[in-house]
Amino acid sequence: MSQPVFSGPEYLAAGFRMINQRGLRRFVLAPLLINLTVFCGLLWFAFSRFSGWVDAFMPSLPSWLSLLNYVLWPLFVALVALMVFFTFNTLANLIASPFNAFLAEKVEIVRRGQDPFPPFSWGELMAMVPRTLGRELRKLGYFLPRALGLLILSFIPGVNLLAAPLWLLFNVWMMAVQYIDYPADNNKVSWPAMLLWLRRHRWASLSFGGVTYLATMVPVFNLIAMPAAVAGGTLLWVDGNPQAADNSTLLPD
Repeated sequence: MSQPVFSGPEYLAAGFRMINQRGLRRFVLAPLLINLTVFCGLLWFAFSRFSGWVDAFMPSLPSWLSLLNYVLWPLFVALVALMVFFTFNTLANLIASPFNAFLAEKVEIVRRGQDPFPPFSWGELMAMVPRTLGRELRKLGYFLPRALGLLILSFIPGVNLLAAPLWLLFNVWMMAVQYIDYPADNNKVSWPAMLLWLRRHRWASLSFGGVTYLATMVPVFNLIAMPAAVAGGTLLWVDGNPQAADNSTLLPD
């Protein structure tokens, strides 16, 4: 089943509605508390060290170029803020990954109206930990070399004009990868097959990633945006796979 090209905002909105359902609220609580704890701890740490980090990154200019400090300082403030934002997202996703996978599982059950997964148990949740952490590290391994390439591109005169839109597009793509991967992994779909599915549903995935990226950039609101994005990404995945997916249906012949 193919989704409308720009259906992403509808799926995120559906995710917000889904996590407010009585039977699913309890599965949202754990990732929400994790987000809140990581966010508050990182925010306190960042505020206490922020000016020092900016000073450390700022180049030392001769006195006759001191006016440039007023131009460079906001740029380096933005750089540090982006680093803090990336660190928060990385830590929150790593710590919350088993709970997010479990939430995706329950959302899929509600959407399909059938339960192909084993009954809930703490043992089942704990068994998800190594698998989901491994998948999060796989995402990190996918992200870092590409981010490094874009960072290098940012320092090449002339070519760096392309860096900002490419960064934006890449972050939007990573939002789709991040949240649609939970239901894919739950269904034992391999990493290459999941990426192939995203490419086949490129525009629906990018529109979902774009609106999710905007939601996660809003302070405080981003705490609830994560479970909503997990639910929305799961709904997008399920609607694109009317029957449970596997590698044989996703990989090319």
